[in-house]
Amino acid sequence: MEQEDTSQEQSAIQQNNLTQTTARLSAGKDGRARRLGWGVRFLVNVCRLLLGLTFVFSGYVKAIDPLGLQYKLQDYLGALSLQACVPDSVTLGISVLLSALEFSLGIFILFAIRRRVVTRLALILMVCLTLVTVWVAVANPVSDCGCFGDALKLTNGQTLAKNVALLLCAVVLSQWPLGMVRFISRSNQWIAINFTILFIFLTSLYCLYTLPIFDFRPYHVGANILKGMEIPPGAPQPQFETTFVMEKNGERREFSLENYPDSTWQFIDSKTVQTKAGYVPPIHDFSIQLAEGDDITEEVLSRKGYLFLLISTHLGQADDSNFGDIDQIYEYAQQEKIPFYCLTASSEKEIQHWEDITGAEYPFCMTDETTLKTIIRSNPGLLLLKDGTIIRKWSHNRLPDSEELKGPLAKLPIGQMPEDSVAKTITQVVLWFFLPLILLTLADRTWAWSQVVRRKTRLIRLRKLRRGETENK
Repeated sequence: MEQEDTSQEQSAIQQNNLTQTTARLSAGKDGRARRLGWGVRFLVNVCRLLLGLTFVFSGYVKAIDPLGLQYKLQDYLGALSLQACVPDSVTLGISVLLSALEFSLGIFILFAIRRRVVTRLALILMVCLTLVTVWVAVANPVSDCGCFGDALKLTNGQTLAKNVALLLCAVVLSQWPLGMVRFISRSNQWIAINFTILFIFLTSLYCLYTLPIFDFRPYHVGANILKGMEIPPGAPQPQFETTFVMEKNGERREFSLENYPDSTWQFIDSKTVQTKAGYVPPIHDFSIQLAEGDDITEEVLSRKGYLFLLISTHLGQADDSNFGDIDQIYEYAQQEKIPFYCLTASSEKEIQHWEDITGAEYPFCMTDETTLKTIIRSNPGLLLLKDGTIIRKWSHNRLPDSEELKGPLAKLPIGQMPEDSVAKTITQVVLWFFLPLILLTLADRTWAWSQVVRRKTRLIRLRKLRRGETENK
């Protein structure tokens, strides 16, 4: 019996030694964090929230619209005269990778995952982004940097100020990474890492195959195009200033309308500069022109009833794998006497080639290329309008089939405004991504707490054994 008690005591002592060793190792790793003052830790975690939430929002709105970010990257390359040197597949790949990197870093910062490595990567990323925005603010190659996709528009000056603030946050985090409170144990962080990366890549691929699950552009479902082009009464008007270059007796001077000189001065030139921007409607560059040059925008959009618009920036680059479905929808439109137009910025040669390979018989109209890219992120894509309001949008991969086109549109589900709401989509994202992460965190913290309880229980038992040994002596 005494041997059994001695064996239990030795086992408890060994377990206690192991626990103390583990605690010392943990203390060695996190000792620096404990030595930090409360003020530094408060600053670190405030910076963590600002940088992490910004990265998550910015990365996600770009991940759901990879084509939008690709177009922005092409604008930057165009400003550097490098667009012809970089294939579209490369810019699209960079778009997906960049948005995934930003989103993942944001999640890892919020959950304090791999704190040292992640904060250093965030600092490197912010240094690069800040340098780009300095160039954008100085050279003004684009009017919008695209930092938040179409969800939030910032001026180049506002973007620079935002990036400088985030750069300071990244510097603070990289200086004191262990000051971030950790929510998931290091041994379980691989689950969150793989889950986050898989989620964001699948999100981008899904939105490439279909359409962005959130549409922040002015041509979203529910938008009336004609109303989006209206300028409300009393809206601020743009202001201009004209300067006249005049000459007299070999001397040239500039005059404004207020001090315009007499007839002894000879007119040489004039310059008009916009001094103040006026109200710009959400939709300001939409037009539909026939091949002959006639503008039919008002006629088409003010028509009562349904209207199909096939959208393709360039038919030479359009995916023709589903042209049979498009022709079937056109035949349905003819049967139901619904107008069907193809809006494109293609050349006559591209249009002719498309007609030859698909047998298309629908009319083609000209629209600005940038406008078409803004309307729908698919080439080709299909819109259904009712009384000038967009009620449906389809990628060429998800066109309505023959089963969905049986009968008049007014009696069909696709002829009605979809019931899906932004709140419903946000709820789905939360349930698919954030809820599993939160459950993982709760399970991890519960396990860690149970380990602490077990450790304390063992120590209590060890003390009782020692006390009993002392009393027996």
